[in-house]
Amino acid sequence: MADTSLPILTHNVHPFDARGVAKRFRHAAIFGALSALQPGETMRFCNDHDPLPLLQQLQGHFGDQIEFEYLSRQPGEIVIDFHIVS
Repeated sequence: MADTSLPILTHNVHPFDARGVAKRFRHAAIFGALSALQPGETMRFCNDHDPLPLLQQLQGHFGDQIEFEYLSRQPGEIVIDFHIVS
């Protein structure tokens, strides 16, 4: 099994480890980071829990401009790629 604590990075994939951001700042930081991405770029998001309410908020805000894909759903190690598509 791959070590999800050290994600493999490729071109246009930018890491964002929410585990190091104070909880009260997390959503604002995530929205800001995603807003800074260009089409074709990806943010690799790591977190300690599955952020289901956040995913709904992001879908409502970004609509069809964002897609997400789980790379890991292990307890304590959630890894999601957020792709900016247009």
